Amino acid sequence: MTDTATPQEEIQEVQPAEAEGPAQQQPQADGRPPRSPRPPRQPRQQQQKQKPKQAAQQQQPQRARKVHPALEKLFELYPGMFGARFLPLKLGVFQDLLEKHPDDFKKDELKVALGLHARSTRYLEAVAAGLARHDLDGNAVEPVAPEHVHHAILELHRRRVQRNPGEDLRPQLVARIARAVEASGLDREAYAVLVRSRDEETNAVLDEALAELARQAAKREALLRAFEASGRSSEHEFAEMYGMDADEVARTLARARTERQPAPPAA
Repeated sequence: MTDTATPQEEIQEVQPAEAEGPAQQQPQADGRPPRSPRPPRQPRQQQQKQKPKQAAQQQQPQRARKVHPALEKLFELYPGMFGARFLPLKLGVFQDLLEKHPDDFKKDELKVALGLHARSTRYLEAVAAGLARHDLDGNAVEPVAPEHVHHAILELHRRRVQRNPGEDLRPQLVARIARAVEASGLDREAYAVLVRSRDEETNAVLDEALAELARQAAKREALLRAFEASGRSSEHEFAEMYGMDADEVARTLARARTERQPAPPAA
């Protein structure tokens, strides 16, 4: 009986199979000992109902996953970084922890604990969201590299596919990579060079996201050309002429003008 069993289930589990004791058996006419009576045959529907219940009773309760002792210590020392909210950690945090807490952590155990933390889904979500890297005091110190964001997105997608077999999650992945490209501040070609791998499937998804961004950029450029050819000096007037939202048109035209400017030379 599990702790989550309903009162009705508990009652059913403790009830005896027969409300009364077995009837007294009479000897047969030839003097042979009486045969044991066969148990009453249950209707098929009742048997089918009991199978799931029996299977559930046979299942062993899952044991709570044991937390690595070094992770527990990290949570105790830095609840803002290893507690209710996970934030990307600054590069070199391993050495910072060893220097600040030489008596609290063994080198090998700390390395394992940080690896478990960095591979957790909650940590990967923080990295994929593009949050800045933080020091142990919770201060943002540096951005996460675009390739790290990209790999976190791919790993989260892989885990979702495992949890949702048969569901088409590719459009969500394409859209998320497209947003990551734009947030990176890199042009499409530079981003592709940075994150492209030997995996054909992930490269195909990357190309799809880049193609979608190219289509969006082409639409913005077309709108800017239409505005320039209209002879209208006011963006608001141009938007009214085509029945478009003025604020959206202004934002789109401003972005199109920015995209026309040549990219700064690489350092």
